[in-house]
Amino acid sequence: MNAPLPVLLMARTLDLGGTERQMTQIALTLDRSRFEPHVACFHADGLRGEELRAAGVPIVELPVRSFRGPSALHGAVLLGRYLRRHSIPLVHTFDVPMNVFGVPAARLWGTPYVLSSQRAHRHLTPGTMRHLLRLTDRMVDAIVVNSESVAREMTEEDRTPPSLLRLCYNGIDTSVFRRQDCEPPEPLREASLVIGTLCALRPEKNLPMLLAAFARVGGKGIKLAIVGSGPEQPKLIEEARRLGIAGDCWFEPSTAEVPRWLSAMDIFVLPSDSEALSNSLMEAMACGCCAAASRVGGNLELVRHLDTGLLFRAGDVDDLTACLARLIADEELRTSLAAAGTARMHREFSLEASASRMAEIYESVSK
Repeated sequence: MNAPLPVLLMARTLDLGGTERQMTQIALTLDRSRFEPHVACFHADGLRGEELRAAGVPIVELPVRSFRGPSALHGAVLLGRYLRRHSIPLVHTFDVPMNVFGVPAARLWGTPYVLSSQRAHRHLTPGTMRHLLRLTDRMVDAIVVNSESVAREMTEEDRTPPSLLRLCYNGIDTSVFRRQDCEPPEPLREASLVIGTLCALRPEKNLPMLLAAFARVGGKGIKLAIVGSGPEQPKLIEEARRLGIAGDCWFEPSTAEVPRWLSAMDIFVLPSDSEALSNSLMEAMACGCCAAASRVGGNLELVRHLDTGLLFRAGDVDDLTACLARLIADEELRTSLAAAGTARMHREFSLEASASRMAEIYESVSK
């Protein structure tokens, strides 16, 4: 029997964040009879670091504070020594900072197989960093993308050869993300129906449109829950006041109790102007929410209109309002769409499915 293949997975931090979680879950779920996972990062503190250590996954911290200072050279030296000490032939970087640092450093040390990742649309990484990503594209054996939408953007806008791209959808822990039979969070206990979202409160999520649509369909005990933190929060709270719906809205900061909050929502809305493959949307569907999402990016790969949810035109408050009004009025439709979405998430987007696909990619590249 062949010895497990040592692989080094790299991300900037090991704290909260979708990419950090996906990398950690891949490291924890890979078949240990076939792979020996290691992890490298710039900052090793955080929840994901604790999970990896508890599972016995080795972590190397590369104290890089700036790509232009001496810490970058020191980090590259530490990386090379670690690769040689553990005879690691395959490196996979998971985010933009590690693509820019880890790919050239791994190549400098003669690593046989180097993979990078593109987990968000590149127009969100403008300027010098995007130029550097295009340079690293030429250094790798493969680029792992998490949606067909991202793959299309790279081939059309960055002229990335399709032969370099490997699709591996995000995976979710379906033992955690499922409908919980528990009391809703206190602010939602008296609601007749809950519309909600869970995401980073950033401009591209277009949450003002959700507030505007809710102002048209709310009332009769319906509540809106916005779960997450970010720079847009003060503006959103003020907009809710301006629309006269502050009493029916609840803003909950980022929380570790994600399944509990999702389980309290009847309708989950993702009104993003741009989206690669939303972990929050996947988790909401897995938790039994009826999904309504904008027709952008990877949303169309998760939500099949009138099958596993409803889709509306991005930026079109009238279309979103119509979707919400329909789902509020038709409980049978809402229930059937939620059930179909949950079944698909548990069947096709589990951690096991994602890790299995990543294993195929690693083996195909390293043959």
